[in-house]
Amino acid sequence: MRLASTPRGEVALNIAGRKCVMCLTLGGLAEMEAMFGCTTLPDLTRRLAAVSAVETIDLVTILIRGGGSDPDDFDLANLSAGEASRAIAEVFRAALG
Repeated sequence: MRLASTPRGEVALNIAGRKCVMCLTLGGLAEMEAMFGCTTLPDLTRRLAAVSAVETIDLVTILIRGGGSDPDDFDLANLSAGEASRAIAEVFRAALG
């Protein structure tokens, strides 16, 4: 897996030989807060420290939509847990520093 970020905070991820772009948007943050029942960003940060496999796929789905693609175009079930976790972390680093 090779990640590369842009000034907009986009991160490119290769899933089963297909490149997708992931991006953390304000709408994506709001969706994550609602998904986890968080009311603040610090609450969300704490909640992101322990996510399930289903939640990981949901997070990747949100970030792919933020990057402008349809998550259904990618085989997310075969993305390794490590790759998904690293990609999520890189998107947050790229977007929030």
